Amino acid sequence: MRRVFNWDKKYLHWGVTAFCVIACSILFYMALAYLPAIGGALKKLVRILSPFIWGLVIAYLLSPLYNGLYMGFFLPLTVKLSGKKERAMPRLAKGLSVLLSILVFLAVITALVYLIIPQLYSSIETIVNNSPVYMERVSTWLEDLLASYPEVREFAAEKLEEINTNLFTWLRETILPGLGSVVSNLTAGVYYFVRAVYNLVIGIIVSAYLLSNGEAASSRAKRLCYCLFGIERAEKLREAIRFTDKTFMGFINGKLLDSAIIGLICYIVCAILKMPYTLLVSVIIGVTNIIPFFGPLIGAIPSLFLILLVSPVKALIFLVFIIILQQVDGNIIGPKILGGTVGINGFWVMFSIILGAGLFSFWGMLLGVPVFVVLYTGIIRLVERKLKKRDLPVDPESYTDLDHIDPVTREAIKLPPEEEDEPKAPERKKAKKEDKEKITADK
Repeated sequence: MRRVFNWDKKYLHWGVTAFCVIACSILFYMALAYLPAIGGALKKLVRILSPFIWGLVIAYLLSPLYNGLYMGFFLPLTVKLSGKKERAMPRLAKGLSVLLSILVFLAVITALVYLIIPQLYSSIETIVNNSPVYMERVSTWLEDLLASYPEVREFAAEKLEEINTNLFTWLRETILPGLGSVVSNLTAGVYYFVRAVYNLVIGIIVSAYLLSNGEAASSRAKRLCYCLFGIERAEKLREAIRFTDKTFMGFINGKLLDSAIIGLICYIVCAILKMPYTLLVSVIIGVTNIIPFFGPLIGAIPSLFLILLVSPVKALIFLVFIIILQQVDGNIIGPKILGGTVGINGFWVMFSIILGAGLFSFWGMLLGVPVFVVLYTGIIRLVERKLKKRDLPVDPESYTDLDHIDPVTREAIKLPPEEEDEPKAPERKKAKKEDKEKITADK
């Protein structure tokens, strides 16, 4: 008699699971073994795709401006000119919105290059040309300060002489022999400059395409999301993406606007007070203010040193002004612009900046806060979802001064002040024992 084979899908699932586990283990081992090669391949891939990365960044930063121009100006204008909404020309409105957004972006870049770079070069050239005068002022200041301490003054003079000797030796033995490689360094600089211009041009073209076809790309992404996941998971994923976009867009645009305002205020006040290197100091303060928490300190130290070389009195005035400016920024300007984008306390802000700087240097310091906000919020929502499934209190206030959770009612039982005394400790143990007995009886 012929025996019929009974096919059991359970064993098929087990086999597929075992195969996937073994395959993932092999891939993980190979990834660890060839980690340097994989890192090099990823760097090469990022370098190849860098124009598209630039395009994504430019399109993301320009999307609020594009949406405002398209929905608030050009689309109503084309509807009004065409007479009927059905005959409106959305393509023309999109094209004009993209064109004007790109022109605004190029205008900002051009203003930064032609207005700030020459002034920065002039300030740095002045610092270099006046460096001997600054060294002489420092020597004179040290001699006057240590006039009553001849031994300390002699030691300081020896150290200054040693510094001058080492500087001369470094210039003679390191800088002068290295002048022969100026041509190669210039060639490398030209290559990187051309590469940056190429990335910028291609990035602008890519950003124009993404801005004009953003709705179509969004609809395809939504269709793929609902295809791969169920309705509930797709909705949760879209909610997470919307929250991430809101956090990043609010933080980046808010910090850029905040830093521009702070840099402008610093320039106006320094110009009124006739501070040296006004534009250079204002640019340093404005750029470093983009970095949360540590930005004001990072920008204030070199700026204060530059002004101190010229006038110690003005340096003291500048220090007082910077302290006032940062207090105004931290308590008035920053909260008004950023709003509730950063919903974490100062400890986690500092933690995210230090961690981001250690992992990804400048970009980690800049984007560490919004990334941490997204992860922190995701963990909080996951914890709240788990607590709701177990019928436990969700609000953090319920766990303040908590004694225990009632196993029957699932309510948070607070710790009364009188139960903190030693004589009441046996009663607390007895109550908890009775709660355990209730659970056992229910089971």
